[in-house]
Amino acid sequence: MNYKFSSVTPEIRRLADKSMDGYKINPELYMQYDVKRGLRDLDGNGVVAGLTNISTIKVLNTGEGMPNHGDGKLYYRGIDVEDIVSGFIKEKRFGFEETIYLLLFGDMPSEHELTEFKQILADFRELPTTFTRDVIMKAPSDNMMNTLAKSVLALYSYDDDANNIAIPNVMRQCIELITLFPVLAVYGYNAYKYYNSGGSLFFHDPDPKLSIAENLLYMLRPDKKYTELEARILDLALVLHAEHGGGNNSTFTVHVVSSSGTDTYSAIAASLGSLKGPKHGGANIKVAMMFDDMKANVKDWTDEEEVKAYLKKLLHKEAFDRAGLIYGMGHAVYSQSDPRAKVFKGFVEKLSAEKGREEEFALYSLVEKLAPDVIASERRMFKGVCANVDFYSGFVYRMLGIPDELFTPIFAVSRIAGWSAHRIEELINSNKIIRPAYKAISPMHEYTDMENRMD
Repeated sequence: MNYKFSSVTPEIRRLADKSMDGYKINPELYMQYDVKRGLRDLDGNGVVAGLTNISTIKVLNTGEGMPNHGDGKLYYRGIDVEDIVSGFIKEKRFGFEETIYLLLFGDMPSEHELTEFKQILADFRELPTTFTRDVIMKAPSDNMMNTLAKSVLALYSYDDDANNIAIPNVMRQCIELITLFPVLAVYGYNAYKYYNSGGSLFFHDPDPKLSIAENLLYMLRPDKKYTELEARILDLALVLHAEHGGGNNSTFTVHVVSSSGTDTYSAIAASLGSLKGPKHGGANIKVAMMFDDMKANVKDWTDEEEVKAYLKKLLHKEAFDRAGLIYGMGHAVYSQSDPRAKVFKGFVEKLSAEKGREEEFALYSLVEKLAPDVIASERRMFKGVCANVDFYSGFVYRMLGIPDELFTPIFAVSRIAGWSAHRIEELINSNKIIRPAYKAISPMHEYTDMENRMD
C-alpha cells in the first residue's frame, strides 16, 4: 500500500492504541521517587541545571511571608531591562541592536562599537545567491516556524565551515543568523501567501540604513511604509523578548543540543522546534484568538460582571478552546508582575490610540485587572497571578498588521539573540554532554521465543 504522510491508516491507529498502556505513568510515582516533573519542584521553581552570566530573573519578595510573591525583575547581563528600555526611550533610538550587542559581548556598546556592529549586521543581511528561489520558494509550509527551521538547516549547505565550533566561527554564524532571521521569516511568509492565496509576489531587499524593527515592517508591507511609533513599539517588543534566562524551554534546548558538540545550524533549528510549541512561543496567538472569541460573545466590553462571567467560563472549559485557561495570565516565575508586560503596556496604549482601537485596549486592561481574582477564587490559588508579556504582544502585532502566522517567528527573530549568547556560553564552559537521569519503572519480563508467543 502506498501511504501518504498525512494519513493515519487503520493499521497505524490499531498499533497506537496497542501501545498506550505501555506508556502511561502513574502520577503518584513522581512523588514516590521525588522526581521533579518538568524539572520543577512542588512550588513551581525550576531545578538548577546550570550557571549563566547572560540574564537573571528575580522576584522581589513583599515581606508578607509568601516566598516568590512580589514584583518581577529581569536583568540582561546584570542590567535591569526596565533601565535599558528607559535609556532607549529617553534618547529616542532603536535599541534591539544594542541589546544584541549586550547579550553577546557582556556590556553596552560605545557609539563607535555600535556603529561598527550595525555595519556588520548590515553586511551579513544578504541571503546567498539563489537561496530565495531554491529554498524559500520550494514547498512553502503553512507553518512559518517550520519554514524558518528549514531555511536555517538549508543555510548549513551554504557554509564552507559549517561544522567548526571554534568560538570565532560560531560567533560569525550566530551574527549571520541574527541578522537573517527577519529576512527568512518575511520571505517565507510571502512565498506561502502567494502560493496559497495568489495575488502579487514581492520580496523587498532589506535596507542597510534601517534598524531590524524598521526592516521587518519595510519588507513585510507592499508599500514599505510605517510610522515611527509602529517601528518603535516593534523594536521594544524585540528588546523585551530577546532573552529570559537559561531555563526557558527553547534556551535550555540550545544548551542541551550545543553540549553534544553539534553545529550552530542544528542547535538553532532545535530551538525553533521548541519555540514553535503552543506552551512556549505560540502563547501570543492563543491570547489574540481568545480575545476574538471574547469580543464575539461579550456584548458589553465595559461590563465587569459580564467579562467576569466569560472568564469563569474559560476556566470551567465552557468557552473558546475549552482548555480551562485564561491565556496570557500567569507565569512560571513571576507572580505579582512581569516586568516585560509592565514596560510594554504604556506603548500598547499609545499605539491603540493611533490605530483607533482604544475600546479593545480597555477590554485587555479590564481582563488584566479581573483575571487574577477570578483565577484565585475559581482555582483556590493563593499564589499571585499576573499578565505576562504574551498578554499584550498579540494585540500589538495585530495592530501592526502583522499576520498571525508571523507572531511566533517574530518571537524567534528576537530570541535568537539570547540563544546565540547561550550557545557560546555552553561551548566555552562545558565539556560534558547534558544528560539527566530517568527512573525506570516498568516491570521486568522474561524473553519469550517466537513459537511460544500468542496472537
